[in-house]
Amino acid sequence: MAQLIDGKATSAAVNNETGCEVRRIQSELEITPALTVVIVGDDPASQVYVKMKQKRADEIGIESRKIALPSKTTQEELLNVVDKLNEDNAVNGILVQSPLPSHLDENEVIERINPAKDVDCFHPYNVGKMLIGSRDAFFPCTPQGVMVLMQRYGIDPSGKHAVILGRSNIVGKPMMSLLVQKAEGANATVSVCHSRTKNIEEICRQGDIIIAAIGKTEFVTADMVKDEAVVIDVGVNRVEDSSKKKGYRLVGDVAFEEVEKKASYITPVPGGVGPMTIAMLMQNAVKACERQNKS
Repeated sequence: MAQLIDGKATSAAVNNETGCEVRRIQSELEITPALTVVIVGDDPASQVYVKMKQKRADEIGIESRKIALPSKTTQEELLNVVDKLNEDNAVNGILVQSPLPSHLDENEVIERINPAKDVDCFHPYNVGKMLIGSRDAFFPCTPQGVMVLMQRYGIDPSGKHAVILGRSNIVGKPMMSLLVQKAEGANATVSVCHSRTKNIEEICRQGDIIIAAIGKTEFVTADMVKDEAVVIDVGVNRVEDSSKKKGYRLVGDVAFEEVEKKASYITPVPGGVGPMTIAMLMQNAVKACERQNKS
């Protein structure tokens, strides 16, 4: 039976450390790290995510601000908001909540954010720094959360075969970049599987570490996992469940109950990678503040 990787407990420890950093910065620099989240429209999931981010920032001691724009906001209007935040020295981190309404160009918005304030690490400049292994780069929140989870549980990817399911710009590609680096806590051999991959089950069975971020409910089954593999589930999917108050429950991309019998370590959904994503965002906001205020 696999050991459970507890993202809630780990994120709580990380957030405590980040809170200590906030207090140190307040004492030494007499400033408070500040994060501004921009949300466009009224997507329910986005509203929940923004609320969670603001709550965590407040608990840690980071000054948080939300700019809510109507769904009919034009590209020019949104870019103007980003420009003003770029120019505001009191704002250390800028996050534009995804997804944006379909009429808006998300890539243009991302590229408009000052890379020094890009705490999501979506700007091409920051993505490039990460890819070449720059240690002073911001790291994207979900992949870095996975890296920290493995580190805190003593899971060393060095020399291991890591199989990533999914090639998104948010998880799959940056996850590959972090794992393959010539650095402590990395040095893995990485395979990235996606919708066009042939024999995906066979490749998955070769993985010493499996990171599932493919967006398919319980896609990874026990027959796809070799004995004692480490299984990290990044997926979040809603499944109808009349026994639940909300009428649904959350499950991952891994068939948890059957896979945990074969794996050595496994993350649950919820309570695994999710809390770490927000913890890494808070870390990035604090790093941004300190870098912007170096004498």
